[in-house]
Amino acid sequence: MRSTTSTHRTTGTRRVRRVVGGLAATALVALPISACGTEDDAGDAAAAATSSESSESSEAGAPEPVAAIESLTGEDTQITLDQGFLDALTQLELQPGTIGEATLEGAELSFPITGGNVTVFEPGTVSPYVIGQLQHVSSGLSLSAGGTTVQLENLNVDPGVSRVYGDVSVNGKTAVESAFLFQLDGRTLNPLEVQGDQAILEGTEVKISEPAAGLLNDTFGTDAVKAGLLVGIAEITVDLPA
Repeated sequence: MRSTTSTHRTTGTRRVRRVVGGLAATALVALPISACGTEDDAGDAAAAATSSESSESSEAGAPEPVAAIESLTGEDTQITLDQGFLDALTQLELQPGTIGEATLEGAELSFPITGGNVTVFEPGTVSPYVIGQLQHVSSGLSLSAGGTTVQLENLNVDPGVSRVYGDVSVNGKTAVESAFLFQLDGRTLNPLEVQGDQAILEGTEVKISEPAAGLLNDTFGTDAVKAGLLVGIAEITVDLPA
């Protein structure tokens, strides 16, 4: 594991071309808002709606997307850790760490974006109206206590179901691949900011999922990790297409 110094974001004011910036902004605004309903049933509701809408689309013809970014690039997903989460780590005597290019400085946890894509449809035409993924390959978070280390890495944000998946290993051995780790709630989302060639979206709440809570409790021999525990507030920064 290694930690590096976070790169300071530029705050340039260079105007982004209206068409490119508008499409990218539309896609990014929608990315975390898909969790605007009750967060616990977001995945099941989205799956059911997708099945229903697929049948309707087959009969009426598939709608055209309003925006599509085939290849997402940089910069990172940063989480400002909630004090309640930090207190829980202290209570459980869990030592947080980072994997790969991830960094942890104070309460700021950051994962580099390594790829992904997003397609956005007009809300109401299909459900979910945002599909894609936001990848953070070869980086992650580790939690250690009493000679046991759990690693959560290769995080993948799925906006269609407002979830974050990732690979879990315990003491270097794979425990679960593509596990449902975090639930996203975009009801606290702030308006999109465009700074130079980057779009910044801040305010989505990141919470521990029920499967992740159970896994951590079983691994560390406790029942203190609760599903829905607020991990922190996410800030996503991506490069706009040239």
